[in-house]
Amino acid sequence: MKEVLLNHNTNLLEEDIYSYKLQDVEKPELFRSIFPYSEVPKTVFNHRHVPMDMPENIYITDTSFRDGQQSRSPYTKEQIVQLYKFLHQLGGKKGIIRQCEFFVYSQKDKDALQECLSLGYVFPEITTWIRASKKDFEIAKNLGIKETGILMSCSDYHIFNKMGLSRKQAMEKYLSIIRECLDFGIKPRCHLEDITRADFYGFVLPFVSEIKKISEDHKIPIKLRVCDTLGLGVSYPGASLPRSIPGIIYGLRHYAGFSSETIEWHGHNDFYKSVSNASTAWLYGAGSVNCSLLGIGERTGNVPLEAMVFEYASLKGTLNGMNPKIITDIAEYIAKETHYPIPPMTPFVGENFNVTKAGIHADGLLKDEEIYNIFDTEKFLGKPPLVTVSNTSGLAGIAYWINNYFKLKGKNKISKNDEIVKKIKLTIDKEYSDGRVTFISTDEMKQLITNFGGQFE
Repeated sequence: MKEVLLNHNTNLLEEDIYSYKLQDVEKPELFRSIFPYSEVPKTVFNHRHVPMDMPENIYITDTSFRDGQQSRSPYTKEQIVQLYKFLHQLGGKKGIIRQCEFFVYSQKDKDALQECLSLGYVFPEITTWIRASKKDFEIAKNLGIKETGILMSCSDYHIFNKMGLSRKQAMEKYLSIIRECLDFGIKPRCHLEDITRADFYGFVLPFVSEIKKISEDHKIPIKLRVCDTLGLGVSYPGASLPRSIPGIIYGLRHYAGFSSETIEWHGHNDFYKSVSNASTAWLYGAGSVNCSLLGIGERTGNVPLEAMVFEYASLKGTLNGMNPKIITDIAEYIAKETHYPIPPMTPFVGENFNVTKAGIHADGLLKDEEIYNIFDTEKFLGKPPLVTVSNTSGLAGIAYWINNYFKLKGKNKISKNDEIVKKIKLTIDKEYSDGRVTFISTDEMKQLITNFGGQFE
């Protein structure tokens, strides 16, 4: 007979939690009805709903110097150190950007890690990612790192088809790695790779329940990084496992007993869901979401860190000490120093993210910038809303450009009916009627203003 116990998290009487046992199947469970491969993956529902339970404290972690270096030219040591400084400034004194993950295989990465450690920042705490080998444990230990991530693939796609193991063999291997890591004096962070294609009740829960026992025996909290490796997770209430993010987070907390502080979400953007999925993980109980700067990462990329800064503020009602203007510094630095081409329409960091090209929108901005701007982008990102002048800008667009470029305020602002605006528009209209197809540059606008006697400096 099941016991009835008081759950101190919910303050409700609940039946004793069922203990899930490993299902050591002979053939891999590939969920072919959901992932047929020759078709688009299916989103299936079972209409089982679990409660939202966002932790009081939620955090952002960074993988720019690990996953973020797997899909682009590696950063130099100097670039890593500077970006780490930016992350520290962005995260604020409360350390909302909590951790920063490093590779440790090249001498360059080791040197960068040591220089970052020498800065003495409490946050972001420096952690590593290593292979499950004694040699790698020694590297991490000698670097003075307290925590490291270790890959522990949990879907049968990886266990059977990649590693050639049974579930029992994989589980025993992973558990021995965790014990070795603890023996080396390093706290393991278990990266549950490909969890959104894994048998949650047949492998994941039995495995993490054993991790929980080891954690309790050693009196050391062991973290789980929940990895949506192919971006297959879905946030919809009532969606079925293995794709259900609410179901995964709830199960790890409710059935395996992991606290929010020990659960971290790591997502990819293969189906354009990385940001909404990360927010959902927070909402249902994950304490952290793992991100990379500008979303740079494997294939379609990781969760963009800058996006989660604003998701945090939206969910918590405060930036809690974070300095979002550093986001602009980061984007400009990466573009200039690493020659990474940021797509111009990228939210928050693209050069056109708050630029309007339509005359009717410019007219709205001229009257009240709130009409066509998402928030005070000058306050939060140091980037006021802009217009690009072309054949569609109209009088309003030209007037807005002049006011914005020359920072004309109050009674000094010019209106769209000003004579200089009309003259500039006539000149521009003629250029386009003669066959021009490109936008009017800043230098051209300044020259036109000079030609018609404008003096706004």
